[in-house]
Amino acid sequence: MKLDYTAFVRSAPGKFIAGKTGLPQPTDLPRFADRPQPVLGPVLVLGTSQAAEELAAQLLEWDGDVRRHADDLDKIGTIVVVLDEISAPGDTGPTIRDMPGAFKKMKLGGRVVTVSRTANSDDPHVNAARAGVEGFVRTLAKEARYGTTANGILVDDGVSLRDPSVIGALRFFVSAKSAFVTGQTLRVSAEGGGLPAVWEAHLQGRTVLVTGAARGIGAAIARTLVRDGAKVIILDVPGAGSALSDLANEIGAIPLQMDITAENAGERIVDELTKRDLTLDAFVHNAGITRDKYFANMDEDRWNSVIDVNIAAQLRINDALLASDRLGDDFRLVSLASTSGVAGNAGQANYAYSKSAVMGMVAALAPILAERGGTANAVAPGFIETEMTKKIPPMQREIFRRSNSLKQGGLPLDVAETISFLCSLPAGGYVGQTLRVCGQNLVGR
Repeated sequence: MKLDYTAFVRSAPGKFIAGKTGLPQPTDLPRFADRPQPVLGPVLVLGTSQAAEELAAQLLEWDGDVRRHADDLDKIGTIVVVLDEISAPGDTGPTIRDMPGAFKKMKLGGRVVTVSRTANSDDPHVNAARAGVEGFVRTLAKEARYGTTANGILVDDGVSLRDPSVIGALRFFVSAKSAFVTGQTLRVSAEGGGLPAVWEAHLQGRTVLVTGAARGIGAAIARTLVRDGAKVIILDVPGAGSALSDLANEIGAIPLQMDITAENAGERIVDELTKRDLTLDAFVHNAGITRDKYFANMDEDRWNSVIDVNIAAQLRINDALLASDRLGDDFRLVSLASTSGVAGNAGQANYAYSKSAVMGMVAALAPILAERGGTANAVAPGFIETEMTKKIPPMQREIFRRSNSLKQGGLPLDVAETISFLCSLPAGGYVGQTLRVCGQNLVGR
C-alpha cells in the first residue's frame, strides 16, 4: 500500500504524530472554486496615508468587511499594509505596531499584502526604508501558518496607487487565485491598461494562444482562460492531436497542430490567424521539454533539443508575431520560466539555461512591446504536481514538496491562475518581470 504523507498528516492520528514530532503539516489550500469571493474578511487595512484610505474604499467595493483596527476582531482574513509614504526606516513603527497581534489571528488561507514604493530613490534614508519592506514580506511568508500567504506590491514613483495595475495586483493577491504564490513582490513600473468591466470575466473579448496545451499545465491554462472569458487557441505537436482535439471540444477552443521548433512555425501561426481573421491579445509560451542528465554526461542532442523547444522556438515565433499585423493594442506575452532557471538544479543544466534565458528574453522584449502598448512577463513555477513530476522517485518528490513555505506541491491550476492574471488588461504596468508560483521555494530569491 502506497503511503501518501500529505493525506496521513491531515488525518487525526497523523496530526497528532506530526504535532508531537514537529513534522511538516501542509494545509489544504483554499482555491478559487472553494472561495470565489474577491477578498476574505474581515479585512484589516493598516496605514496612515491617503492611499490607505483609497485602497480601503476599493476593498469595500469588493464587498470586503473592512476595518482600520483589529482590537475587536477574533479572526482576520486579510491584512493590507500601506507604506507608500515612509521616508526612513523608523517611519514603519506606527503602521506595523498593531500588526503582530493581528498576524496571530489569521484565518485558514489568509492573505497579507503590502503596498509600498519601489526602492529606486537617490536618498539613502528613503531607499533603506523602501528596501526593507521586501525582506519584511518574505519573512512574513515564511512565518505564516494555515495556508496564509504574504506578498508585496512595489509601485514606482510617479505611478498612482489607484492605477489599474496596482488594483489588479491587489485583487489577485487577496483572492484565492494566488493560493501558491507567497513571498513574492510585483513591481508596477508603468501605467496599467485599464480595469475589466466584470472582474469574474476579466478576459472577455480577448483572444489568447497557448502552446503545449494538450495536457498538464498547458491544458489547465487553456481551461482557466476560457473560464475567465477568453477565446482560446490551443497549439501542440501533431503527436498530441487526439488529446488536443478532446480538449478543444471540451472547452470550445480552436485546435492547432504544429511543431513549434519548425523554422517557419511563427509564420504558420500568423497565417492561421490571418485565415481566421483573428487578432491576438495574448500569447502564452508554455511548450517545454526536459532532457535531464548531469552535465558531465550531457550530450549535444540533449542540450540542443531543450534549448530549441524551450527558448529558440519562442524567439523565432516572437519575431514573426512582431513582424505581423496580428497583435492587439494591449498585447500580453507570458512565457513559462522555472525556479530551476532562478537557482539552478542538479541534472538540469540545459533546462536551467533555457528557463533563465526565458527571463532574459521577457526583460529585453518588454520595452519593445511597450512601444506598441504591450507587455512581456514570465511565470516561474516551482514544484507542481504533474504527470512529469510523478516520475520523480518518491523520497525525492516528498523533499521537493516540503522545500517551500507552504510545505506542499502546487497544482497546474496555480500556474494557470497567475498566467490568466498576467494576460489581463490591468497587467499593463508589469514590465519584463518574472513572478514565481512556488509556495516560496527555499532556493533562489
